[in-house]
Amino acid sequence: MLRDITIGQYYPAPSPLHRLDPRTKLAGTMLYLLSLFMTDSLVGYGIATVFLFTVIKISRVPFRFMVRGLKAIMLLLALSVSFNLFLTPGREIFRIGFICVTYEGLFTALFMAVRLIYLVLGSSIMTLTTTPNALTDGLEKSMGFMKRFGVPVHEIAMMMSIALRFIPILVEETDKIMKAQTARGADFESGGLIQKAKAMVPLLVPLFISAFRRALDLSMAMEARCYHGGEGRTKMRPLRYGRNDVRAYMVVLLYFTAMLLTNLLPV
Repeated sequence: MLRDITIGQYYPAPSPLHRLDPRTKLAGTMLYLLSLFMTDSLVGYGIATVFLFTVIKISRVPFRFMVRGLKAIMLLLALSVSFNLFLTPGREIFRIGFICVTYEGLFTALFMAVRLIYLVLGSSIMTLTTTPNALTDGLEKSMGFMKRFGVPVHEIAMMMSIALRFIPILVEETDKIMKAQTARGADFESGGLIQKAKAMVPLLVPLFISAFRRALDLSMAMEARCYHGGEGRTKMRPLRYGRNDVRAYMVVLLYFTAMLLTNLLPV
């Protein structure tokens, strides 16, 4: 289960999407995620589906590898669908005791499930096709205008990049600790949900110790390399937009415009 988390990982592949400027991918991802909250129509979700699967195909990231990340949100997905399915008032389909399923609840639960799945897949594409260094540079460059207001843009971008990079590392560390404790007789599988949650508590202490140790090692390595923030630092590979970035922006804007137009269609 823990190894199925794909957000924060980088998957190298010789694809046009990997070669795009990270700012292009950041802007495209933000517009795509925003578009998912702008429509509740079948036409809109159809357009979003075609766009998403086209981008996945272009990225050359195996679809099975990308779908693995959905396993980590199955509990959240089940809770979200259940609440919308059983608690949304409207025209009744059937009732079993106090449990009532309505047409409005069914459609809301369906849209909510698709939206959550697409949010995870859309975010995963960006991290799977962008290295942590490129992501840091893209974030810093995109938020550069905030420096005028005294916002430490470089430090914020660095922290966000490190946080994303540490997700797969901490997941791998948690998996190692679980295997070590299982070999010593710990049981993480049997019992109900509450019992499984209690069994995870002994993982927290060694996991936090490992996380702080890694953070200390990282800080010492950065100090040893005379890191002192973003002021006066130059880039070995400065970011520059290319023709493919312009084309990508045009495609994303066309998609976003199409999603806006779906709101004008009759429901």
